[in-house]
Amino acid sequence: MLSGNDGGIAISVQGAVKLYGSLRALAGVDLEVRQGEFFGLLGPNGAGKTTLISALAGLARLSAGHIAVMGHDVVTDYRAARRMLGVVPQELVFDPFFSVREVLRIQSGYFGVKDNEAWIDELLENLDLTSKANANMRTLSGGMKRRVLVAQALVHKPPVIVLDEPTAGVDVELRQTLWKFIQKLNAAGHTIVLTTHYLEEAEALCTRIAMLKAGRVIALDTTANILRRVSSHALKVRVAEAIVLPEALQEKLVCHEAEEMSFSFEKYEDVEAMLAALRTAGAVLHDVEITKPDLEQAFIGMMSKA
Repeated sequence: MLSGNDGGIAISVQGAVKLYGSLRALAGVDLEVRQGEFFGLLGPNGAGKTTLISALAGLARLSAGHIAVMGHDVVTDYRAARRMLGVVPQELVFDPFFSVREVLRIQSGYFGVKDNEAWIDELLENLDLTSKANANMRTLSGGMKRRVLVAQALVHKPPVIVLDEPTAGVDVELRQTLWKFIQKLNAAGHTIVLTTHYLEEAEALCTRIAMLKAGRVIALDTTANILRRVSSHALKVRVAEAIVLPEALQEKLVCHEAEEMSFSFEKYEDVEAMLAALRTAGAVLHDVEITKPDLEQAFIGMMSKA
């Protein structure tokens, strides 16, 4: 593991453009990820996330722009850039002819790493793979194969780790095991970049987030600032029967389905006045709930505005 964070730039993306014929997968992406960050890269399908990761890993060549990992250009200084990076791909790609331990030894050899059995054992233990160390890859379940992909990405101890949908289609146990280990690596100084459709994961783990849509960055800020900027608290109520809302409440109404209504508000002091207005309008309240802003609200709001 690393021994801390010097505050430098782990990933630098400058004017990244990627064309596939007439399709513009990346349309001028600019962003920086600082060393030691837990960074989220979010967006709908087709937003350009996987294309950006492919360019970062040297699997796709940009049409224009530059990307560097720990100061090493991914094209002109490819070997050094690749050694700095560990990528957990979205697809389950594996070699069916080797055991788990053999796969990790072979992966180590790709990076010129020798005599790292102690680290391989630590990876197996932290990812709950010790009992499968000598099992053939083709005999493993999908969740176990996913764990091996994570171990492969980490076997050369890269300072920058990219996780492309690492928990897609896996069970709760693996998610907990994986996030516990990844948070441990992040605390030790590793930079983590996460793409996920599980927005509650991104909200809980990422300190800063970039949102992509149609190959462009439409938001780049801390998670807290994004939540503050585009979403608000909500007061949800269920009434006994339909009522006519006063104009003041209609302005705050964000959802109305039968007897269930949801109103946005900024300060908790507003709740009392809103409930009083509902009672004045003749509402008999059967249920009241207050919800906090979440990243899903922010994501939907920003995608619809972009």
